[in-house]
Amino acid sequence: MSSTSNADTKKDVSRRMEGALEVLHKEFGGLRTGRASISLLEPLMIDAYGSQMPINQVGTVGIPEPRMLTVQVWDKTMVKSVEKTIMESGLGLNPISDGQLVRVPLPALTEERRLELSKVAAKYAEDARIAVRNVRRHAMDELKRSEKDGDITEDEHHDYSQEVQELTDSYVKKIDESLSHKEKDILQV
Repeated sequence: MSSTSNADTKKDVSRRMEGALEVLHKEFGGLRTGRASISLLEPLMIDAYGSQMPINQVGTVGIPEPRMLTVQVWDKTMVKSVEKTIMESGLGLNPISDGQLVRVPLPALTEERRLELSKVAAKYAEDARIAVRNVRRHAMDELKRSEKDGDITEDEHHDYSQEVQELTDSYVKKIDESLSHKEKDILQV
């Protein structure tokens, strides 16, 4: 394993760990906090024209007030489908249509619901930590194999292992910081 292949390996490990962090942020975006967020509706798929389409491909999602989302549906035949999808999303939302505009008021979260959402956020963070540790384990296995095959020395193996561990630690720290920020958001009244 030459130094260029080490740089490639390090870049690959970093890219894969970054992917785990991006997935976490996307999952956090779907968790409700006390404020309206467009990312709350982003994962919803609407039955449109005989297929499933993301909500942002059938209308414009907006935030006119801190506790209100709106969907300006482009095709008035899609309004009922948008309403139905939001209602059945499991987010506890009751949309109200006004012509082609679907208003989605966000009810205040109860203390119990906030704690539930906080636990879900913690589970998402743990899944991300596991994904990062799996990337580390895979990289460490590759290093062992490279040393065994004679591609790298024992010292290089030690140095590369340390770099992989430092990367792992930094990504776990980023995950913990994201979780802390999200929990603060969720628990904020």
